Amino acid sequence: MLMADDKSHTGHTGISEHDQPGSFKRLLRFTAASWRLNLAGAMEFRFSFLLTVGSMIVNNIVWIIFWGMYFKRFPVLNGWTLQDVMMMWAAASGGFGIMSVFFGNATRLANLIATGQLDVYLAQPKPVLLNVLISRMSVSAIGDLLFAIFIFVGFGDVSPVGIVKFTAALLISGMIFIFFCVIAGCLSFWLGNTEGLSFQLFNALLVFATYPTAIFKGFGRLVLFTVIPAGFISSMPVSFIREIDLPFLYGALGMTALLCAGGILLFYRGLRRYTSGNMMGLRR
Repeated sequence: MLMADDKSHTGHTGISEHDQPGSFKRLLRFTAASWRLNLAGAMEFRFSFLLTVGSMIVNNIVWIIFWGMYFKRFPVLNGWTLQDVMMMWAAASGGFGIMSVFFGNATRLANLIATGQLDVYLAQPKPVLLNVLISRMSVSAIGDLLFAIFIFVGFGDVSPVGIVKFTAALLISGMIFIFFCVIAGCLSFWLGNTEGLSFQLFNALLVFATYPTAIFKGFGRLVLFTVIPAGFISSMPVSFIREIDLPFLYGALGMTALLCAGGILLFYRGLRRYTSGNMMGLRR
């Protein structure tokens, strides 16, 4: 790749013929094949794989121990019980795990744009955004996903209805994580290298998603349901998993749809401004 000052404009204008997905079945096969190859690559070194996954599970358990000690002394926190907090962690870690395992490049999008690394994806007859997102897997995040399942089995409602509700909560949480990161990453199309800013925004979403929304009031609570939509993730235990609150559910679905549409629109609008890194490379 040439240096940054040697970049040339590619003149992309949104979705090209390379973005046509073809049949839905072919798109599913392509996605499944990418995930399978990512996992095979991650498991090439088995000991390292198991150590990385295990370390993340242990890291999450430390936080669970902290909350367990807190609720042993204070059984209720503004209406939240230990079970609610455990399910909050399950929803947050599970959603993060879905993003990082299956759409691992979401958090690296700003860097890929700023350094001209989208060239490889633009040269392939696949939907560009999907191709970018699924081309990487975070091994440690497998630990987060397994941790979410363990917590649900230990503290959640494992009835058929409970499983459906928890699965829906994970999907909503995962979509919020993915497309919030896509929107943050797309800022690089207009502002240059915003990798640091994108990381801070993502980190804010992740941190606030692991604290009960009951402790936030006024303006802070408003921010958590608008600018940084962590409130829709952290409120899952009491507003959806424990008992369905229809206004909350409609708001969560609406925010998810808004983030999805906004992320896709910004990405393809941003491609019109994309500056190539003159990179040559091959990808499976």
